[in-house]
Amino acid sequence: MQTAIQLYSLREIDESVLDIIARVGETSFDGVEFAYRVNEEPAEDVRQALDDAGLVASSAHVGIEAIEDDLDGVIEAAETLGYDDIVVPWLDPEHFETVEAVEASAERLSELAEAVAEHGMQLHYHNHDQEFAETDEGIAFHLLAELASDDLMFEVDAGWALAGGVDPVELLHDYGDRISLVHFKDVHLDSDAAPALGEGDLDIPAVAEAAHDIGAEWAVFENDDPADPIEALPHGAQVLDDVI
Repeated sequence: MQTAIQLYSLREIDESVLDIIARVGETSFDGVEFAYRVNEEPAEDVRQALDDAGLVASSAHVGIEAIEDDLDGVIEAAETLGYDDIVVPWLDPEHFETVEAVEASAERLSELAEAVAEHGMQLHYHNHDQEFAETDEGIAFHLLAELASDDLMFEVDAGWALAGGVDPVELLHDYGDRISLVHFKDVHLDSDAAPALGEGDLDIPAVAEAAHDIGAEWAVFENDDPADPIEALPHGAQVLDDVI
């Protein structure tokens, strides 16, 4: 299993995405997972920065509307940057509050997953905590997985799953055949603060073991709001090195 950093974690660093990639290349991370700032530079230049840093792209977070509005452009960017895994990073809580809302979300994501699959790529959905709301037919995440096409994969964010009230280790084992990307984000269950990886309530060694058990390809570090993103970068790499 390789390690990557979700570049959203470094968004507050006042440097170009090219310079940020160079910073990541100075750590032990194998790759990066892109977010919105990747569009600030030509894709060819970003790919060259990856190559120069000795990194690869594991995947990219792309808003669902962007995929729906310009699938060809999303696929072209993926081909240029060298990844096959496109991740929908967010749907609002209202999409998981009722059975009908989950059914609509499953249909929407399934259509996109099937379209992405036609290009030889995979669509993933990345959870936060709203997906673990209770509906009349059980937890929304489980209902989504049941209703969605098998083409839809899941990028399980272990910290957010824990915050949502479920055991991320069980979640990984339950859906292991649909998970190749695992987010390592730590949380405090009694506050909204974003702790450094390994300093919150997430059992990181247990999640790492489960990720190995299911054959996940990437362990992706993320901190939504690091106190010091420059310091968080090598710290996250070291924590993952210790368990992956």
